[in-house]
Amino acid sequence: MPVLTRLIPSPVVVDIRRGALDDLSALLADQRISSNGKIAVAISGGSGLKLRDQFAPELPGADWYTVGGGTIDEAVKLADAMRGKRYDAVVALGGGKIIDVSKYAAARVGLPLVAIATNLSHDGICSPISTLDNDNGRGSYGVPTPIALVIDLDVIRDAPIRFIRSGIGDAISNISALADWELSHRETGEKIDGLAAAMARSAGEAVLRHPGGVGDDDFLVTLSEGLVMSGIAMSISGDSRPSSGACHEISHAFDLLFPERAASHGEQCGLGAAFAMHLRGARDEAGVIVETLRRHGLPVLPEEMGFTADEFVRAVEFAPQTRPGRFTILEHLDLSADEIRDAYADYAKAIGS
Repeated sequence: MPVLTRLIPSPVVVDIRRGALDDLSALLADQRISSNGKIAVAISGGSGLKLRDQFAPELPGADWYTVGGGTIDEAVKLADAMRGKRYDAVVALGGGKIIDVSKYAAARVGLPLVAIATNLSHDGICSPISTLDNDNGRGSYGVPTPIALVIDLDVIRDAPIRFIRSGIGDAISNISALADWELSHRETGEKIDGLAAAMARSAGEAVLRHPGGVGDDDFLVTLSEGLVMSGIAMSISGDSRPSSGACHEISHAFDLLFPERAASHGEQCGLGAAFAMHLRGARDEAGVIVETLRRHGLPVLPEEMGFTADEFVRAVEFAPQTRPGRFTILEHLDLSADEIRDAYADYAKAIGS
């Protein structure tokens, strides 16, 4: 008998609203997550300690672990500390670094993960990928998708606004990433997963076209849902292809070449997406991305992130080395440094810098 459907790895609970954390203990008592309340909670040493003070009385069976940073060593350390404790689940209570470390650690000890995002900085909150710093820079590691995801809009509003802006840039970059996937399909025969592409496109377009701003609950829900759908799209495809193309290659290049000066992930991806769309000749689409980024207060020029034009050219030239085997507009055009410099000058002129 032919297989007529497929199972999609996705959370059993997605709760996005104001006051969502008020029901945290009830969520964790769900029999699909924890039958006896024995859980491990990973937090940061900063804002996470305040959340521990708030929720510890409600979670008497929890053990609390402070995570020092977003490195592979911290993830292994957390896994080793949890090993043999017979927990039902791991709860990641924090931002992207805490969630990435916890996803890896939970996978290492074979436990489900509950992700409680305290900011919306990128689409890793629900993805099957942990991005962790290592001795060679930064690596991406495959992990299971979180079993549950909670986003409390009250908590999101308390976080610095730059985190919301970063999430906007990451979500919008889906548009460029999908154009790269389609280009690779035409030029190299790479297969496209239609369902993954549709979800990633819906996520990016919803954020791109939404008329609201970072202060609107409706917009924050749309952004949250977009980041969740991006993560699920990656689960469907089995890699980061639906949400990562030249835009992310450029961002990774900034991270590797200028580790002490790199901007936020979403800021770099948003700029990378706008420039990549310009490179492929999609000037109208690039203009819409630039307009949306500007409206939300994100940079559209490297100078607005503290980089010179020459440094941007260097990052774009280096970008293909960050994802060997991935085919994007950068690999397709294979531009020299001088050609990238000319393309950037044309881009800057086109967007009215």
